[in-house]
Amino acid sequence: MVTRKQVEEALSAVANASGKGLLMASNGLRNVQIMGSEVILDVVSDSPVLHQKKKLEVEVLKAVHARIDPKLQVTIHLLVEAPETPESTVLRGKAIPGIQHVVAVASGKGGVGKSTLTANLAVTLAGMGFKVGILDADIYGPSMPLMLDVVADRPGALEVDGVRKMEPVESYGVKVMSIGFFAGTDQAVVWRGPMATKALNQMLQETHWGELDFLLIDLPPGTGDIHLSIVQALPITGAVVVSTPQHVALADARKGVGMFQMDAIQIPVLGIVENMAYFTPAELPDMKYYLFGKEGARQLAYQLEVPFLGEVPLIQSIREAGDVGHPAALQAQGPSVEAFTEVVQNMITSLTDRIENLPPTEAVRITTMAGCKTTPRNA
Repeated sequence: MVTRKQVEEALSAVANASGKGLLMASNGLRNVQIMGSEVILDVVSDSPVLHQKKKLEVEVLKAVHARIDPKLQVTIHLLVEAPETPESTVLRGKAIPGIQHVVAVASGKGGVGKSTLTANLAVTLAGMGFKVGILDADIYGPSMPLMLDVVADRPGALEVDGVRKMEPVESYGVKVMSIGFFAGTDQAVVWRGPMATKALNQMLQETHWGELDFLLIDLPPGTGDIHLSIVQALPITGAVVVSTPQHVALADARKGVGMFQMDAIQIPVLGIVENMAYFTPAELPDMKYYLFGKEGARQLAYQLEVPFLGEVPLIQSIREAGDVGHPAALQAQGPSVEAFTEVVQNMITSLTDRIENLPPTEAVRITTMAGCKTTPRNA
């Protein structure tokens, strides 16, 4: 007969799902039921991440079979207990009514195509039937007005429940708010941190966004004041980090992922996108030239144990489309359309996994709804 003591001894060397500490020392074995050759275990995972939970399950199964009997029938029930986070250490604001999911698009390094990706993700989501908005949070280098062909436009004004609000500019079915609407194209925004933060909060909170499935926030490069202001202003559903395969860009992308995973921020990283992944000449459609290195962002995602959302090739039409304010994803077909569609689909899949596998918290409480599916809400 198998005994509980044998099971406990078998699991004595098994690590927690997070890799920090041992399962038995953390009181991770909660219940043991033994019925002949069948053993049923209730095991607590200290991590809600899907692949870490799966790894823990495999390690428990291997330990029981190796140290007791390989013929045992083992059933494992994994439990996830969300650790309590002191409210004083978490920086958060309140959700904006009507906005279901807020996705921050970030990069550690400038010039990797973060804003181009944001614009194309937005029009791709809108083309799928989602209600989408963009907050251009790059206070010192706003580019959304140009990329969405609304440089000459200005936000309107309206009254909502007795409160005066700004009405965002709409382009290609996407609602847009940017400091670029208030500053001339030749006017530099020379503000200290507090002024930039105030302007950002005004654009975010004093804009009448209406009903949105997704609000994409185009963050500036790096990790600094603006980023902290955003996570203080409202709960972020998840973050997408953009990088090229180049080593110097990957080093900064690693810092970007690390920022979202800090204890005081704790924003799930939905994945990494590799931009400018390779170049294919029009006259040689079967050739791929890896000008900035090969699969660097994919390998970084693997190392950091975050999803890889896809790669976007270096295509001249993507740059040209952005320069004239007509995102490449609006084309009927082509490699750029396929690339952006794949990234969006993978992002939605990652978002759905995040909802299903991470316990809800006050900071990022969201619900599974049509806005998280590849099917539009009104379909």
